[in-house]
Amino acid sequence: MSLWTAEDAAAATGGRATSDWTATGVSIDTRTIAPGDLFVALQAGRDGHDFVAQALAKGAAAALVSRIPEGVVPDAPLLVVADVLAALEDLGRAGRARMAGRVIAITGSVGKTSTKEMARVALAGQGVIHAAEASYNNHWGVPLTLARMPADTDFAIIEIGMSNPGEIAPLSRMARPHVAMITTVAAAHLEAFGAIEGIAHEKGAIFEGLQPVGHAILPEDLPVTQILRDCADRAGAVVVGFGDHGSARPLRIVPQGGALSCHARILGDTLAFTLPTTGRHFAMNAVGVLAALSVAGADVAQAAAHLSDWHPPQGRGAVEDLGDIRLIDDAFNANPTSLSAGLATLAGLQGGRRVAILGDMLELGADEAAMHRAVADDPAMAEVDLVHCAGTRMRHLFDALPERRRGLWTETAAELAAIAPDLIRAGDIVLVKGSKSSRISAVVGALRARAAQDKG
Repeated sequence: MSLWTAEDAAAATGGRATSDWTATGVSIDTRTIAPGDLFVALQAGRDGHDFVAQALAKGAAAALVSRIPEGVVPDAPLLVVADVLAALEDLGRAGRARMAGRVIAITGSVGKTSTKEMARVALAGQGVIHAAEASYNNHWGVPLTLARMPADTDFAIIEIGMSNPGEIAPLSRMARPHVAMITTVAAAHLEAFGAIEGIAHEKGAIFEGLQPVGHAILPEDLPVTQILRDCADRAGAVVVGFGDHGSARPLRIVPQGGALSCHARILGDTLAFTLPTTGRHFAMNAVGVLAALSVAGADVAQAAAHLSDWHPPQGRGAVEDLGDIRLIDDAFNANPTSLSAGLATLAGLQGGRRVAILGDMLELGADEAAMHRAVADDPAMAEVDLVHCAGTRMRHLFDALPERRRGLWTETAAELAAIAPDLIRAGDIVLVKGSKSSRISAVVGALRARAAQDKG
């Protein structure tokens, strides 16, 4: 199906098409490009112009460029623009403008990607659904998602993230959502904001892009909830709070094996649903999702029924049987709130020893040492048998732990990964958690390699 013609893309970007072409997709990566894609030569870590010839050789319909790349003939199918990123943004705006369906935008310090996936899975069978790939939520990820959106989309779920002040509002204005949801506000990227209140104001900026009489779905039980409400009020939004005291709230969350059986009150409707996870924070986000889908005009009962098909994305709290152990792979990101949620998931699983393998939490600012130490007092720690730590920041937690709970501390995640298979035994339930830049995911790789070796 045609996504962009040369004429439409040129009109959207103000660029010059060197020939007539039709693209069926949009790509920024030659490793995953599909025949028929429009290749966008972004300049990020490397200059995308260096890969245009390769993209065309792999069947790209055309390339979006700011110059004729070396090794590419002048009459190759190109769309030549002044600035590639600005042109991608223009394509995104044009993709949004031609779509008549409903747009749901999601942000939050924790749970953006898993919540976006919840919404996508829950909407199954309710028309053409379009959602961001992976965690494409930044200055190029949002316009790329919009540029990839089919014109006949019925529901779009757009993930919006940030790492510095002033990033969310422009992306929300580009997406122009009918519904905007904030999962939570926590001490993530605190270095750039100084205080949790600054993060709340930035998250609340997602409401600035709302369509007229749009809906703001926000967590009801946070110390900064009033800040979020004020942001929503300034945007003229209809506010729906979710949480233990919200108009969308859980009535009952009961563990059943490795799943949660949930009942919730969603804007007057009582719904039952099952989530294949033990993490209560996922159930709370599901309540927010159902509220968002309800005000977006979806069939909320049908959506609730499909939540049992959702699973936490890899690296974000997914529980898997790995040989003779159970692994909670939560190594994609970490802050005090998400680490607490990960420990709660570990505490909720039944089996052998509960072992936490933790890497540094980054970008927490001046209080990072105290925040790491405070993890020792997390209520879920009472159910954890052993804690191994990697990184200079995690040393503060390690030293704060009682002797009976201390495993090993290493300066780097690589050192811990090298001995990780020797730190576990059959029947263990193992949580691996840390900021992505801590590289604690190397431990996950080591445990997977151990399981593969044992199997082979």
